[in-house]
Amino acid sequence: MYVTILSDETTRKPFRTLSSTTARSPEAYLRAGSYLYFEGDSVDWLYQVKTGVLRLTRMLEDGRRQVIAFGYPGDIVGFPSDGLHHTDCEVLVDSHLQPYRRSMLERGDGDPDLHRELLQAALREISAMQDHFMMLGRKSAVEKVASFLCVLTDRVGQEVAGHVQVALPMGRGDIADFLGLTTETVSRTLTQLRKTGVIAIDNIHTVIVLQPTALISLSLGDRG
Repeated sequence: MYVTILSDETTRKPFRTLSSTTARSPEAYLRAGSYLYFEGDSVDWLYQVKTGVLRLTRMLEDGRRQVIAFGYPGDIVGFPSDGLHHTDCEVLVDSHLQPYRRSMLERGDGDPDLHRELLQAALREISAMQDHFMMLGRKSAVEKVASFLCVLTDRVGQEVAGHVQVALPMGRGDIADFLGLTTETVSRTLTQLRKTGVIAIDNIHTVIVLQPTALISLSLGDRG
């Protein structure tokens, strides 16, 4: 999952499972805290997230960490770069994954429909990554945090007592490393959104969106 440049026509994105029934391996189950793969590992499999949440990270040359993306249900992770994984992939929440052989992306392995869907997923990832890079460079801290919450609301928000509740399985530091902010800035911005009544913070891992229209406006840079 990448935070994209939101439009005012943002709609909920449903869980989408690849249509092929010719998966070459049974589902894999990984517990929170385990790693699916590491940067530099050879890519043999791609994985669609069925349940749970993954975190994709890279270490910069100066030792700093960049969170590249979060893998949510429906997302596919593990696309190769020169045949290798270009991130570490850690499991944040107990997860079920559907593996697909890398050769299904590159050759199709007799399943043209799955081949086409994997290619389309790879192209969507490239497009979303470009939007994410644009967001990192042009949005303020409030806009970034609001965009992050908007995307999560669309992807995994649940209606509770008339409002949308969003689970945050990642820590504040993860959000900061994803948005190009400091942990302190993320915490301060969430507090600001809470004080203005846009959100409520039920606990460190749960946010309740009280004013969704206002949150979308903030994500687009509208302070009015």
